[in-house]
Amino acid sequence: MSIALVDSHCHLDRLDLEKLGGDLDSVLAGAAEQGITHMLCVCIDMDNVAAVKALAHRYSTIYASVGVHPTAKDGHEPTVEELLALADDPRVVAIGETGLDYFYAKGELEWQRDRFRRHIRVARQCGKPLIIHTRDAKADTLRIMEEEGAAEPGGVMHCFTEDWPMAERALELNFYISFSGIVTFRTADALREVARRVPLERMLVETDSPYLAPVPHRGKTNQPAYVRHVAEFIAELRGESLETIADITSGNFFRLFKGAVR
Repeated sequence: MSIALVDSHCHLDRLDLEKLGGDLDSVLAGAAEQGITHMLCVCIDMDNVAAVKALAHRYSTIYASVGVHPTAKDGHEPTVEELLALADDPRVVAIGETGLDYFYAKGELEWQRDRFRRHIRVARQCGKPLIIHTRDAKADTLRIMEEEGAAEPGGVMHCFTEDWPMAERALELNFYISFSGIVTFRTADALREVARRVPLERMLVETDSPYLAPVPHRGKTNQPAYVRHVAEFIAELRGESLETIADITSGNFFRLFKGAVR
């Protein structure tokens, strides 16, 4: 039986194409061979927003987001109005990735919290869901989500690596939980427990490529085709078929990102 999977979070503009067949068309063909039908190319700073949007306009299988990653400190800091203008595009289906990262960013971090609040306000105004990155910042992430009304647009906790209590609270706040290749890593026992407990109807799968390639490709450049390994791993973990995981997570993607069309 053929499957249809979605890579709900990747950075196609950041791929080292020399390592992946030489051009993006070969990467997309390889993904299609593995049953990946669509992917969301996620923006991380204002320098690459044009490239991300251009990919989404060039390929019908690619959608885009607009936003600034929490660790991007030196580039242009967009206003709410600038982000709203960038999001006013049918190929842009999400705001982010945004959030908080206290692992890589140190010192006084109010600028990071201000940026996160700004992105939530943009999502509320344009009605497009949020893509949230959080690392070593559970309490502040949830507090700001609650204070700014992030439940209204909803969204996804991408590349989730936190514990079940945080996942449970995010679910209550109208968010999906997305699992990357990290769930396949030998040291990820706690994360696997979260993957067993998240309701299937609130789960997404992703690569975060070119980063975090899953087993059996760990250490190599990640690519959308490898989201199949993540889905296969979760299927085995939960005692489900790959077809079931693919069907449900793909349906979840189109339900969350309403601007995306199968």
